[in-house]
Amino acid sequence: MTRVLGVEGTAWCASAAVFDAETDDVCIESDAYAPDSGGIHPREAAEHMRAAVPEVVEAALETVRERYGDPATELDAVAFSRGPGLGPCLRIAGTAARALSGRLAVPLVGVNHMVAHLEIGRHRSGFDSPVCLNASGANAHVLGYRGGRYRVFGETMDTGVGNAIDKFTRHVGWTHPGGPKVEEHARDGEYVELPYVVKGMDFSFAGITSAAKQAVDNGVPVDDVCRGLEETVFAMLTEVSERALSLTGADELVLGGGVGQNDRLRGMLETMCEERGAEFYAPEPRFLRDNAGMIAVLGAKMYEAG
Repeated sequence: MTRVLGVEGTAWCASAAVFDAETDDVCIESDAYAPDSGGIHPREAAEHMRAAVPEVVEAALETVRERYGDPATELDAVAFSRGPGLGPCLRIAGTAARALSGRLAVPLVGVNHMVAHLEIGRHRSGFDSPVCLNASGANAHVLGYRGGRYRVFGETMDTGVGNAIDKFTRHVGWTHPGGPKVEEHARDGEYVELPYVVKGMDFSFAGITSAAKQAVDNGVPVDDVCRGLEETVFAMLTEVSERALSLTGADELVLGGGVGQNDRLRGMLETMCEERGAEFYAPEPRFLRDNAGMIAVLGAKMYEAG
């Protein structure tokens, strides 16, 4: 059976993982960049990757040695995230993966980071033809999967859902990542109405972010704005997911992407699916945030497909 080492380094998290297809076991080593202020600074993120990628790769190789034996004989391929992402970070992770592939004399498999976010949920859920909601930092899509292909039904018309939240949190002086901080403050807040923009199965977050910033500047308690931000953004994503289920007649929904770690989003999607008689699956948090486990899993599938 296939065994692959994956390398992830698209933006802020240096990660390496080992996936064993026979046991479906995934061991992940990660070291995330945490800026002192504001959002992700590309130069600082690249400096973090330069230091952290060799360390997480070596930790993954040590896992191979302890569990299976010599990496040169026990690994079938090296997979890496080839994009989308920040160019300087991608170059560092890609160079490390190519060097490791050459050193071990095994094939190198380039993986699309966004497809990996979708595939890890589909793989672990066992669903056949699900609707997939990708709620990531720089992206947001609702897609259908059938016959080995994804079809995009709707997407953000401006910014990704995670970036929209992070823009608000930078405005109020909170550091990256902003999502967990909004989730924490929203628990104590009262709902504040913000723009709700859904057009068919496309959606927009730019106006919501601007309105949330303005509300805080006008003296609305930040906890209340966080509550309104969560309720509005996640209701939009739940609406388009339900619309995609209705359009396709599917009865399976998979959530992917780092924003999928939010309990409120997961709860809204789960409730919607229960009311429709559909099944809902969200991977455990370690597979939702940026991680090399999803890269290794998709890389193994691509390696096996030739």
